[in-house]
Amino acid sequence: MFEYNAPNNLLENKVILVTGAGDGIGRAAALTYAAHGATVILVGKTTEKLENVYDEIEAAGGPKPAIVPLNLETATEHDYIDLTNILDNEFGHIDGLLHNASLLGVRTPIESYDPIIWQQVMQVNINAPFILTQTLMPLLHRSENASIIFTSSGVGRKGRAYWGAYSVSKFATEGLMQVMADEVENTANIRVNCINPGATRTKMRAYAYPGEQPETNPEPASIMPLYLYLMGSDSNDLNGQSLNAQ
Repeated sequence: MFEYNAPNNLLENKVILVTGAGDGIGRAAALTYAAHGATVILVGKTTEKLENVYDEIEAAGGPKPAIVPLNLETATEHDYIDLTNILDNEFGHIDGLLHNASLLGVRTPIESYDPIIWQQVMQVNINAPFILTQTLMPLLHRSENASIIFTSSGVGRKGRAYWGAYSVSKFATEGLMQVMADEVENTANIRVNCINPGATRTKMRAYAYPGEQPETNPEPASIMPLYLYLMGSDSNDLNGQSLNAQ
């Protein structure tokens, strides 16, 4: 496990947006960021789940979060512009962006992969992060220290049979991160990196590996040290890297 002891005020006064914040790793990240002082913008498609995370943050005494219901599969460019305008009016800047939301799709050979599911996975896993990042860049530029974190996977570094669109989308995610990191290399206030969370006790993992005992994998909360490290100031000099949370 990645080892990092974050100070309690690591993210104090920072505004951080997390996609897929209603469940799994996104929920753990939102709670962890709030616990370290951040105002978290909770983005996800299920309002009830976001509200539950909102309540958890408030009950723990964290800064008041914001809820933004958004379905990344069906969102249009206009939806992203509206989101940016709302955040601009409310906060004026964004200090962190965690692209956590992902679709697994189906595990099947490429020759029998449903093109509709392929497009759905690509839309959520790579197209949505691209346009969301692009739209939010003006707000990220206003931050003194902004961190963009993409979520990768082991199958986004070496392809494996039957992982289809998910694997290909994660290769694309690695590429998007590298291109962006190179483009902001001389931009003092923005850095871009990837996290491979590894096998974690989430619904997606259980769906991908139905025969696996879930308790053999760590809880999402236990892999948060790397998520804190990349979002905080101790990683200011780190750019263009793809790191493992485990």
